[in-house]
Amino acid sequence: QVQLVESGGGSVQGGGSLRLSCAASGYATSRYCMGWFRQAPGKEREGVAALCTGGGRTYFADSVKGRFTISQDNSKNTLYLQMGSLKPEDTAMYYCAAAPGWLAFNQRGRHNEYVYWGQGTQVTVSS
Repeated sequence: QVQLVESGGGSVQGGGSLRLSCAASGYATSRYCMGWFRQAPGKEREGVAALCTGGGRTYFADSVKGRFTISQDNSKNTLYLQMGSLKPEDTAMYYCAAAPGWLAFNQRGRHNEYVYWGQGTQVTVSS
């Protein structure tokens, strides 16, 4: 049984930083593709960043390029999202997700390509 557990969310002032973690069990982070998504109230879930084992470009939403990085520690089976220069518009519930297979670059930011999801961690950025 796959379980993804996010942590690291919280409240921060604009310009600040947070690091989200996603601990995976039942799914090796080195296996296929994992990503971070977010959903703000009244908005659709959007892809933030995603990476796939074996290469290919890392996906980043245009709105976070240059501010967020995604990484994984396969020895800890954990995915990370380092968020910097945070803005109020980054406020959302952030979800970790894992795909059942390898994804092409144009698939990596699409939430319907992922089947395993965590419960989410809230990030709130104040101005």
